[in-house]
Amino acid sequence: MDSTTPPIVPPTHVSSPADDGKTVAIVSYLSIIGWIIAYVMFGSNKTSLGAYHLRQTIALFILAFATWILQILLLFIPFIGWLIGILLIFVYIGIFVLWILGLIAAINGEEKPMPVIGAKAQQWFSGIK
Repeated sequence: MDSTTPPIVPPTHVSSPADDGKTVAIVSYLSIIGWIIAYVMFGSNKTSLGAYHLRQTIALFILAFATWILQILLLFIPFIGWLIGILLIFVYIGIFVLWILGLIAAINGEEKPMPVIGAKAQQWFSGIK
């Protein structure tokens, strides 16, 4: 090597498992497709943070889906069903708030459970390790 050739410098940023766990955690909140992508990413680099948020988000998505199914079924019950269906808007607002809280925890790299469903999600989906 002559004196005019610049030295080879390794990259300054190397991905660490903490970065990957945080990425999995954040991506899992983006949608059900994001959750699937995060789960595939998690398969190649299993981290505690990634597993934690995968469990949180799958519970949140199941809750949202069950609420949606309930709302559709209530459409077939005149008056009372319609009123209850309208009140489910507050459940959707609550789900959105839980989603925001979970996403903030993922961005901050925290294993902080969502209110109401977070602790149960960790029990129900303990198979995601």
